[in-house]
Amino acid sequence: MQILFQYEILIILSEEFNDDELKSWSFKRAKKLRRFNASDISVISRGRHRFNYDIKEKKRGSYIQLNFTCMPKYAEVFKNGIEADTKVVRCMLFKRR
Repeated sequence: MQILFQYEILIILSEEFNDDELKSWSFKRAKKLRRFNASDISVISRGRHRFNYDIKEKKRGSYIQLNFTCMPKYAEVFKNGIEADTKVVRCMLFKRR
């Protein structure tokens, strides 16, 4: 029996993306979730925001939220893959209740 949890991952990308590139990047990552047998995938753009302090020498970033359901071991593997991308400023994974 597989235990599935609902997850939310908040990704902050550098502001160098235009809207089309941001959309393309987000949906490519959502497709990668399918490889991990994830379900209930949703992509939400949270807009561009100015940081209160510099993060990796960046002052602004684009926020993307991905919600999905999968097994715990795959969620962590997916997060590590996202963090390896050089355009990612910050990435946070949350288990939803």
